[in-house]
Amino acid sequence: MIASCLCYLLLPAARLFRALADAFFTCRKNALLAKRSAPQVEGDFAMAPQGPDQEECEGLLQQWREEGSSQVLSTVSEGPLVDKGLAQSSLALLMDNPGEQEAASEDKWSSRQLSDLQAAENLEEPSPEVLGEEPLPEVEVPMWAGVHMQTGPQYADCAVLPVGALAAEEWEEDPAVLAWSMAPEPMSQEEAPIWSFESLGHLQPPPIEIPYHEILWREWEDFSTQLDAQGLEAGDGPQFQFTLMSYNILAQDLMQQSSELYLHCHPDILSWNYRFANLMQEFQHWDPDILCLQEVQEDHYWEQLEPSLRMMGFTCFYKRRTGCKTDGCAVCYKPTRFRLLCASPVEYFRPGLELLNRDNVGLVLLLQPLVPEGLGQVSVAPLCVANTHILYNPRRGDVKLAQMAILLAEVDKVARLSDGSHCPIILCGDLNSVPDSPLYNFIRDGELQYHGMPAWKVSGQEDFSHQLYQRKLQAPLWPSALGITDGCQYVSSCHPKRSERRKYSRDFLLRFRFCSIACQRPLGLVLMEGVTDAKPEQPAGWAEFVLEEDTFEPEPVFPRTAGTIQHCLHLTSVYTHFLPQHGRPEVTTMPLGIGTTVDYIFFSAESWENGNRTDRRLYRDRTLKLLGRLSLLSEEILWAANGLPNPFCSSDHLCLLASFGMEVTAP
Repeated sequence: MIASCLCYLLLPAARLFRALADAFFTCRKNALLAKRSAPQVEGDFAMAPQGPDQEECEGLLQQWREEGSSQVLSTVSEGPLVDKGLAQSSLALLMDNPGEQEAASEDKWSSRQLSDLQAAENLEEPSPEVLGEEPLPEVEVPMWAGVHMQTGPQYADCAVLPVGALAAEEWEEDPAVLAWSMAPEPMSQEEAPIWSFESLGHLQPPPIEIPYHEILWREWEDFSTQLDAQGLEAGDGPQFQFTLMSYNILAQDLMQQSSELYLHCHPDILSWNYRFANLMQEFQHWDPDILCLQEVQEDHYWEQLEPSLRMMGFTCFYKRRTGCKTDGCAVCYKPTRFRLLCASPVEYFRPGLELLNRDNVGLVLLLQPLVPEGLGQVSVAPLCVANTHILYNPRRGDVKLAQMAILLAEVDKVARLSDGSHCPIILCGDLNSVPDSPLYNFIRDGELQYHGMPAWKVSGQEDFSHQLYQRKLQAPLWPSALGITDGCQYVSSCHPKRSERRKYSRDFLLRFRFCSIACQRPLGLVLMEGVTDAKPEQPAGWAEFVLEEDTFEPEPVFPRTAGTIQHCLHLTSVYTHFLPQHGRPEVTTMPLGIGTTVDYIFFSAESWENGNRTDRRLYRDRTLKLLGRLSLLSEEILWAANGLPNPFCSSDHLCLLASFGMEVTAP
């Protein structure tokens, strides 16, 4: 009985509370509706989620249509809840479902959009009426227009964004904003955007493929005369013309080990997939006949580079660095232009020699140019191509010189002809030495006096003159056990080996019936007549012959010069290392933003005297000629492209490209 009485007493109070709550929320809804135009209100209700309150929403919409916006506006103006934030809160409450499970459903409403609406609501400025200030006059603001998204179920339903600049800034970074766009003002057909989008999942325009060479503007410098249709130079005699590229492509492992050198680069352009595509674009664009690569990572070579280059028509040879290193050097050539005669890998590591305890390598190929069949019975001299990557350490110039001596000795052996001369030679690679350094001058001039020189000075990369202790080069630079002379030739090339098999006659062998000790009477020998008292007869000339045959022939000893090394390959550089049109030096790499030149293409060309001046750009006949080259860039130009690597050049080195001509002679 008491419980029934309490229920009858509480029932009117509950009805009264519910009536007050309905009036409160109705007032808030009317305040919102009064601020919007008819199309917007209809859109709001059209995009409201489906739920139990759908009939109530439709009823409110019908009520607004019947009573008119003026009546609702007068009703709202008398109420105390007219602030903008409250109106937006009422929109969120109006569109929200009362049930917790239905509100959490992504198919009916996006919880992320509701949270963003509430965040934008909290950031709104309070209404001037609440602060006691005069309300600001209403102005026309850009209206957000909904754009239907076809991609992504999370954007299937659209919500009206808060109006105002603050709301626009708040939503700019959110992915959901991709479903919205500002309603544009009418524009002429000429000003309309040229791109049409099927979906707005990505608003940025499609990338325009601009070749890297059109941005960095590397010019081709032509030194040749007009070429005929077969690629042969028209002049006094036909020339076999070919191009060669040398390129340090930056091994991915080495880049990751020295990541501090590439902080200026966006991570996306450092990925191997991006870099590999750019490198292949360079190879395809310049289309060299011979390709010499350094810092070629072994797994990338066998999995991607070698198959791709083979499809481009190259035959490739690869030499990985010794030890546990993962990169090496590669030389690729087109078999339609050359025929391989021999390939010699070069390892600079020598067990037991401290001077040669590094894992750098080189590769030397001897190629036979193939002339067109239409020229008849003509021939071209073989071409020796050497590719290497010398030690980087700026302090160990002694190691650099020893490695270069080994490479030059191998080139001398491969390129040496039967008459003692050498066939045309091209030596290229990353030598980790700057122009006019002692190592550079040694390659170009063929001689270097090194005794007493500080080791850091050999490559000229850095200046360590301020240090108290400096390693200095001592003569001889490498031990005789290396088997290389100071003229950078193998000892076997200077002293032919003795024949290990000889023919001996019977008379010659009979002379060895007695050894020399048999002619001497041993001490303590018992004298026996007819037995030990006789002395064996000595053949005529036996003693002299025995002494001659017993003389041990020592190993050939080659003379060592006092602190001087030489070579006789007559090499000169393709590049002059200076840009006269810019007044700046050429650079091939930019470590830490500092431009320098360490990559070279040297080729054999005999200079001739022109008065009192020797010009290495003037060549004699029957030699390798430089027909053209791809210009290098200055440090300032590479700064403008954000250094190296950049989106257009995917290595920290620039490629070197040159065109050569070889004389075609009759047999």
